Amino acid sequence: MFFRNGARTMTNLNNIGFMQGRLSPASKGKIQFFPQKYWESEFFLANRMGLKNMEWTLDYKNLYKNPIFKSKGVKKIKYLSRKYLINITTLTGDCFMQKPFWKFKKSKKYLKDFKNIVKACNNLKIRFIVFPLVDNSSIKNTRDEKKIINEFSKLRGFLKKNNVTLLFESDFPPLKLKEFIKKFDQKRFGINYDSGNSASLNYNCNDEFKAYGKYIKNIHIKDRIKNGKTIKLGMGNAKFKKLFKNIKNINYKNLLILQTARTKKKNGDYNELEYNFNFIKKYLN
Repeated sequence: MFFRNGARTMTNLNNIGFMQGRLSPASKGKIQFFPQKYWESEFFLANRMGLKNMEWTLDYKNLYKNPIFKSKGVKKIKYLSRKYLINITTLTGDCFMQKPFWKFKKSKKYLKDFKNIVKACNNLKIRFIVFPLVDNSSIKNTRDEKKIINEFSKLRGFLKKNNVTLLFESDFPPLKLKEFIKKFDQKRFGINYDSGNSASLNYNCNDEFKAYGKYIKNIHIKDRIKNGKTIKLGMGNAKFKKLFKNIKNINYKNLLILQTARTKKKNGDYNELEYNFNFIKKYLN
């Protein structure tokens, strides 16, 4: 819709997107959530700001009430996408972090939910699903790692049929993450890089991109204090100059999603995201 012959370059502002919910009022202190009451208005606000991409979000609570599972909701999403020129090609599954299937004896239910999400993504032409392996869904032992590899490897054909690629967001150190992702088919599995999480873990950006840069197919832009919380871009441990140098070196052509800190100012969400948008622009020139 926005790129000639589907090509994207890192000097093009059309590569920048935002995490759904960042243009809606905070919900009970949550930094990230599906904005049930405000999701439609975010299309207009994103368009006004000049953003071209939105990454959809899914929570496990009220999962099937999300509009991507309802025919009217799907029609509305497609209509708003066309009207406001907003691409939705990525989805982040916080629901997977909230209910990691490998932590439950009755894991079939959660794997069935995963398949339904994949089908819904195919219906909306969402091509990438971000699967968090951090915080509550962090891999803590070899048993869990083997279960994840085994279950997802069996779903390769299903992902191919629905034209969806699964991107793992992990807290593994660089070389460990490289060995992990190499166990999957590169055509249907990849990595979502999160600048804030890496900053918090004090990982070296050069080491990360050297180890698994070729597997990165989506990037979350945020900043965090070392071993701490998400804060305003440029005020944390993230080394953005080094990050964008590495992005250029691997000839990265996919999206940069603003998954940035929320403001404490009432009704300040738009201005906060606009600040972050402008912060990133200078690294694309």
